[in-house]
Amino acid sequence: MSSISGKTIAGVRIPDSVMSAQATELLREHGSDLLYNHSLRTFLFAALNGQQNKLRFDAELLYVSTMFHDLGLTAHYRSDDKRFEVDGANAAREFLQGYGLPPQSLQLAWDTIALHTSPGIAEYKEPEVALLNYGAALDVVGKGYDQLAARDREEIIRNFPRNGLKKNMVATFYEGFKHKPQTTYGSMNADICASMLPGYVRPDFCEAIVQSPWSE
Repeated sequence: MSSISGKTIAGVRIPDSVMSAQATELLREHGSDLLYNHSLRTFLFAALNGQQNKLRFDAELLYVSTMFHDLGLTAHYRSDDKRFEVDGANAAREFLQGYGLPPQSLQLAWDTIALHTSPGIAEYKEPEVALLNYGAALDVVGKGYDQLAARDREEIIRNFPRNGLKKNMVATFYEGFKHKPQTTYGSMNADICASMLPGYVRPDFCEAIVQSPWSE
């Protein structure tokens, strides 16, 4: 079992099933300390928000989804042609299939991960999808920061330090998809390519319309 299994932090209990512990170990094995701590904070922020808003959600499915949500950035899980969110979602679905979860749970986990960087959509989906999007946005860009009690914030960060996330997160993202910048089209990740990749120009949707093969 993972050393954090069953631990309660800021009023949120870390799931202690074998499945949850194995997901944590995969993140430990293939992710960095930055991604590990980010993912645990994201889960805690997400679950705490769900509890406070009295949402009905599957805490274990949310936890496993959070452990996988950035694994598509890592060398072990990233593909050559898919968005990193899809790589993580595919990996989680395959992992969960091994535990015999029903198709609707597999699809929910897939959506939770694949849509976690899609503001304006994720918050209107199932609670698990909305909560992961909320937790990740809170940790990375501070969305909803003022709504989080200082005592909860301090307890979470004390257990899972930020490791200079502001300085290091962009480079971590970029490392995950610098070999496939085309997959960032239409997402916030195109901003990272524009910042980090010399000469990169974001594809322009207006230009795509003009250059389409239609004759008119």
